[in-house]
Amino acid sequence: MKPVQIAFILSTFINVAFSQQKVDNKYYAMIPGSINSNFNRVELSSDIDTTWNKWKQRGYNFGFDPRVTPMYSTINGIISTPYMVQVRGNENELNKKRWGLHVFEGYATDDKSRITMLLNKHVELGKPVAEMYYYSTVYNHDEKAYNWFRIGSDVKNHSYLFSRDKAVFYGSLKLSNALTLGNIGRADISKEKLAGDDEYISGESAKHVNYRELKEGGDGTIFYDKDNKIVVIKIDGQWMKLQVAPLPKNVKYAFD
Repeated sequence: MKPVQIAFILSTFINVAFSQQKVDNKYYAMIPGSINSNFNRVELSSDIDTTWNKWKQRGYNFGFDPRVTPMYSTINGIISTPYMVQVRGNENELNKKRWGLHVFEGYATDDKSRITMLLNKHVELGKPVAEMYYYSTVYNHDEKAYNWFRIGSDVKNHSYLFSRDKAVFYGSLKLSNALTLGNIGRADISKEKLAGDDEYISGESAKHVNYRELKEGGDGTIFYDKDNKIVVIKIDGQWMKLQVAPLPKNVKYAFD
């Protein structure tokens, strides 16, 4: 046989052998897709090192246990895929996400403020919640810790801004269903803000938010006073009752 033929045979033999087993150099693994398959998939890994200098920074260690979490793997280039990016479960360390909750974080130029997306940290109104917010450099749950998250465009004074307790709509709002006013009574308002982390006193904290927004709300602020069963609106700095009347006798609704 010619040397070229021998080299080809050896190359073929090596490729076939590798395709039947896990090829692993600890950091790069090529694994068969299934038994008796010549198709492979790739895994990349980093070591566990509790002395890694990045673990000293909150932005890296927050929510992770360096004793079981591999160091961050870095790709010095743009990641592009014609398919999609997934964050899935892991049996060893609470899904291998921050507390098993965070699925995305993107840091601002200060390397502290971040956009965060997380899943199932809370259950509200009977359902698990997916959450997205822009967190500032103040690492707590106070209202000031949350920046604006804009949806719609990157044009100032346009689109829709969302923060912890406030949303500002620069654009119009069109509903395909009913609009329900806030049902607020004395039991839903607290003039004083309780001390403590708002995450753990969320109910009482929300009462103070109600007080603050009604106190500082300008003309046009409207809500339903459930104690007195009236709709009130602020006009020229004064709270006023909206005049309402019973429906005409010939008006009936199927959902009455």
